[in-house]
Amino acid sequence: MDERLTGFTEEPRLIAEPGRAARVAVIAEPVLAELGYRLVRVRISGSAGCTVQIMAERPNGTMAIEDCEAVSRALSPVLDVADPIDSRYRLEISSPGIDRPLVRRSDFERYAGHLAQVEMLASIQGRRRFRGELLGTDGDFARLRCNDGGAENREVLLRIDDMSEARLLLTDTLISESLRRSKQSDKAKAREPRAEANRGGAGRTVTDARNAEQNRRMNPTTETHHGDSKRQ
Repeated sequence: MDERLTGFTEEPRLIAEPGRAARVAVIAEPVLAELGYRLVRVRISGSAGCTVQIMAERPNGTMAIEDCEAVSRALSPVLDVADPIDSRYRLEISSPGIDRPLVRRSDFERYAGHLAQVEMLASIQGRRRFRGELLGTDGDFARLRCNDGGAENREVLLRIDDMSEARLLLTDTLISESLRRSKQSDKAKAREPRAEANRGGAGRTVTDARNAEQNRRMNPTTETHHGDSKRQ
């Protein structure tokens, strides 16, 4: 793995998940890094027959269906051995999507100029939710120009590791940029030699996140089922 890719995979997440999702993240991150991807988020929904969603990305922020399949093939047996979920579950590998989570310092820098919503762990001057234009970072803080009613056009500094959640807000500008990035990624991958055809494994279905061609390219997802021998 070259030095640039190593730096990409080793940048820590400052906004991470607790509990069972954190256990899955510890298992998934080194597997993703070995493949040249990095973890964005783990989310576990439901109880019996739950879904474990692992959101990952390439260095340019994209994640094609072929990438999701590669991660699923590598990660599925590792999760089966580690067995972090005590019930049957569906593993879903997905791209960050257009209105993606922001979890690393570089995310707040890369998407400067776009709108974002931030939830803080504790109130700041009576507020926990902030919405506005990202202005990059200042040390351990994200800079945000608020455009909501509580702080119109006021710049605030929000400590990134004090955030419970941060994500981009869907705008026409963001959609256009995501389409451009996705097309560039498709062209780059088309120039890469392929040692073998990419196929889903037994029981795997490749699904369209929003059943539209545009979102098929930008929000690919793969699913596999695990723990069939476990009782609900």
